[in-house]
Amino acid sequence: MRSELGAFNAQQREEQRRKAVRALLRRPLLTPELEEFRLIRIHQGWLADWFARETGWTLYADASVARLRKVPLRHADGTRPAQAKGKSAFTRRRYVLTCLALAVLERADSQITLGRLAERTLAFAADPELTTCGIVFTLGNREERGDLAAVAWLLLELGVLRKVVGDEGAYIGGSGDVLYDVDRRVLAVLLAVRRGPSTVDAHDPGTRLKAITEELLPETDEGRDQLIQHALARRLLDDPVLYYRELTETERLYLDRHREPLLQRLLDATGFVAEVRAEGIALLDPTREATDLGMPDEGTDGHATLLLAEYLARQMRIYPDTPVEVAEARTEMERLAARHRGPWRRRKASVPELTSGATDRLAALGLIQVRGDVLIPLPALARFAFGEAVIMERKGA
Repeated sequence: MRSELGAFNAQQREEQRRKAVRALLRRPLLTPELEEFRLIRIHQGWLADWFARETGWTLYADASVARLRKVPLRHADGTRPAQAKGKSAFTRRRYVLTCLALAVLERADSQITLGRLAERTLAFAADPELTTCGIVFTLGNREERGDLAAVAWLLLELGVLRKVVGDEGAYIGGSGDVLYDVDRRVLAVLLAVRRGPSTVDAHDPGTRLKAITEELLPETDEGRDQLIQHALARRLLDDPVLYYRELTETERLYLDRHREPLLQRLLDATGFVAEVRAEGIALLDPTREATDLGMPDEGTDGHATLLLAEYLARQMRIYPDTPVEVAEARTEMERLAARHRGPWRRRKASVPELTSGATDRLAALGLIQVRGDVLIPLPALARFAFGEAVIMERKGA
C-alpha cells in the first residue's frame, strides 16, 4: 500500500512539474492571480535547474511574480508580434511607445493616469535621437491615442499596471482618463537580457540586440556543445516546427548524434509528443496549455485559416516547390467567403482582412513563409492536404 501511494505521489509531482513548464512556456511572466503560479512556487528549484540546463534560460520567482527569461534565438522573426486584448498586432510605433512608457513608469509614483503617462511619454519622445530616426508622436489624434491605449492594455495583461478606475475607450475618444496602480515588482523583472542595454555602444539595432542577449560560454568543445544544445532546445520548445534545412551544419551533426536523448528529456518534462519527419521535428502539445496560437481554431478567422491552409497544401502537392501569389490566395478567399457567407456574415471582415489574418497565422505556425507578394508553402503544411478519394466496395455487396 505504501509503495502504491509513493508511486501515486511521484506521478502527481511529475504532472505538476509538466503543467508548470507548459505554463511558463506560454506565459514567461506570471503573477499570483494565475492558477499555475502556485505550482511554479512549489517546484521552483527543479524548474530553475531544468530550464538552465536544457535551454540556458533563467527563472526568477518570489511571492509576487515568476519570470522565465526566455532569450529569443532569432531577432528577425516578425511572425509572432505582441498583441493586446486579442486586437491588431503591434506596429513599430507601438513597440517604441512601449519602451518609452516603461521608462516613464520606472520614474513614476505608485499610481499614474493614462493622460499623465501620455504627457511624460511625449517628453521622452522629443529626444533628438528619436526624431532623427523619424519617430514622432503627438498623441493628438485618435489613432495615436489608440496606440498608447494598446500599450496600456499590454501592460495590464503583463501585470505591470492594475486598473483602479476609468476606461481606455473614453481616453481614445478624448472624453475620459484611466487611473492605474504600478506594480514595481513586475516592472523590475520585465527586461530579459544578458547585459544592460546602456552598456552597449553600438547603434545598429541588430548589433545591439545580439549584444544584450548573447550567451557567453567558455571556448571549449563542451561550451560549444552546450550552446548548440540550448539553441536546439529553444527552437523545439518555442517554435512550431524545427526544419532541418534551417540548421547550420554543426547544429545538424549535433542533432543527428543526440536527437533521441535530447527529445526524451524535453518530452518527459513537458508532456509533449514529438512528430519526427524527413524535413524536421515538431513538438505537439496535446493539452494545448503551452499553445498560444493553434490550428484549427474557432470562429470565422479560424475557419478561414483552416480552409486556406487546405487550399495551399493542395497547391503544394500539385505544384511542388512553386510559390503561391498573395493575389491568388485572396481570390481563393473570395470564393470561400461566397460559399460560407451565412456562417461568416457576423464577422463582417473584408476578404483582404481575412486573407491577411490567415496568412499571418500560417506564417506564425511555421506552415508558410511570406516573401513580398508570394507565399511559400513549407513541408508541415502537408498535414492539411487531403488525398484523393478512394471508393472501396463493401464485401458481400
